[in-house]
Amino acid sequence: MAKGSFLLFLPLVIFSFFTSASSLSMSKSDFAALREIRNSLTEIPSAAATRFFSSWDFSAADDPCTSFAGVTCFSSRVTILSLGTGLSDSPGLAGTLSPAIAKLTELNQLILFSGIVTGPIPFRLGSLHNLRVISLTRNRLTEDIPAAIFNLPNLHTLDLSHNQLSGRIPPAVPGLNQLKVLILSHNKLLGNLPSSFWDQLLHLDLSNNYLTGTLPEQMPSGLRYLSLSNNHIWGQIDGLESLSELAYLDLSMNRFSGAIPTYLFRPCITSMLLQRNNLSGGVPQSPPWSYGEGSTVDLSHNFLTGEITPALIGVETLFLNNNRLNGQVPEEYVQSVKAGTMKTLYLQHNYITGFPMEEGYVLPETTAVCISYNCMAAPPLGMAACPASAGYQLSRPAYQCAASHNRTSSTLD
Repeated sequence: MAKGSFLLFLPLVIFSFFTSASSLSMSKSDFAALREIRNSLTEIPSAAATRFFSSWDFSAADDPCTSFAGVTCFSSRVTILSLGTGLSDSPGLAGTLSPAIAKLTELNQLILFSGIVTGPIPFRLGSLHNLRVISLTRNRLTEDIPAAIFNLPNLHTLDLSHNQLSGRIPPAVPGLNQLKVLILSHNKLLGNLPSSFWDQLLHLDLSNNYLTGTLPEQMPSGLRYLSLSNNHIWGQIDGLESLSELAYLDLSMNRFSGAIPTYLFRPCITSMLLQRNNLSGGVPQSPPWSYGEGSTVDLSHNFLTGEITPALIGVETLFLNNNRLNGQVPEEYVQSVKAGTMKTLYLQHNYITGFPMEEGYVLPETTAVCISYNCMAAPPLGMAACPASAGYQLSRPAYQCAASHNRTSSTLD
């Protein structure tokens, strides 16, 4: 064939290759697996919702790789399976997860949108070594999490939140996988926290379970998000000093005790939620930082004592209420409130003796300050910005303030 003729023929060869590749039929094993998966699930009736399975026609001549909703293929094999629409008007799917999912051996993403799917997570998912993402959130899945899932070598994200899963979290095997995001919140998980976690973790959320024990001595150094809120974890807050990348910390509603480590008061932690524990000691004497827009520190409902230090004047939303703090509020806090940089300051239910702001001063509309039920005869701001939980009394009874003063004096002596 002449060179010119070959150049004219080449585009036809390329077109023919891509046409034949795009029309490849799904592998028979994956097709059969999808049929089993479909038979184990039903759609919750809804007049407004888009029906997810309406495109899953197993008798049609169309290639399921291109016609089935939620199915993505590569080289005729299913690589992504998304079950449900995820749309706000869709009630989701019901039924159970079929073990046939494990027959999709090239699967790298498995997603189940919110619905009322029940039953266990198929243990055979632990054999899908190509899986990078497992997201089975907001359903009614039960029983233990298959241990083999935690050791999948390529797993990046595991999100099983908002289900009814039980059992224990197995300890990590260091270096075994690439897990970076682990979200198991809002389940019924039991037992102590694992003694170690996956070294590569960046995001760890185990909140709203029944976990017990103390914090591990060493946490993954790259963690940026850590939430253990609303469990039964106890002991002191230790082992977090090495988390130089940490930006979000939520240990609220547990049984932590002891002092708050000074190293936690640094500007990179823009959200620090330690409320409703048994923490004691004072607000650390660390330098005041500019925490930035959207920053939140909540130390409320603990047993903190002593005077408020200037350490937190750069926080946008600050809760120190329901403690045993005393003395004058530093002038720096008042100036920050007046400037509107501190938008929320809750100090109610303490033993504070002074708030240096002139009576009748009008705060910016975006600012909320509550200083009721302290040891001030006439708080300058009244009750206007206080939540209902603050009660209706402006000041503490005098005998409580006197008793607190005597305790403080005896401590100093």
